Amino acid sequence: VQLVESGGGLVQPGESLRLSCTASGFHFSRYSMSWYRRAPGKQRELVAVISDAGTGRNYGDSVKGRFTVSRDNTKNTMYLQMNSLKPEDTAMYYCFAPNFNSWGQGTQVTVSS
Repeated sequence: VQLVESGGGLVQPGESLRLSCTASGFHFSRYSMSWYRRAPGKQRELVAVISDAGTGRNYGDSVKGRFTVSRDNTKNTMYLQMNSLKPEDTAMYYCFAPNFNSWGQGTQVTVSS
């Protein structure tokens, strides 16, 4: 199982970013997937979960209404659209495949003016 995140960067408050997680080594469309984040000095936080077909989605309270998780099973890829970014969204963002207990290497998101 391999998970590769991309799309992180430095943005100003109020701007948007879209993260991608491309999976390989397993039948992607059969499994739910998750996004987590970890900010410096803080515990890992669940950001979003999406079901295998993409019809079920759940979000952490701190990102509800601003972030949207989606997936394209034809591309073995999950996305995280992040809008109205805040400085407190600054963290390393990780893709997670719970059925395999497998993590990506992470992509850094920094929100700063």
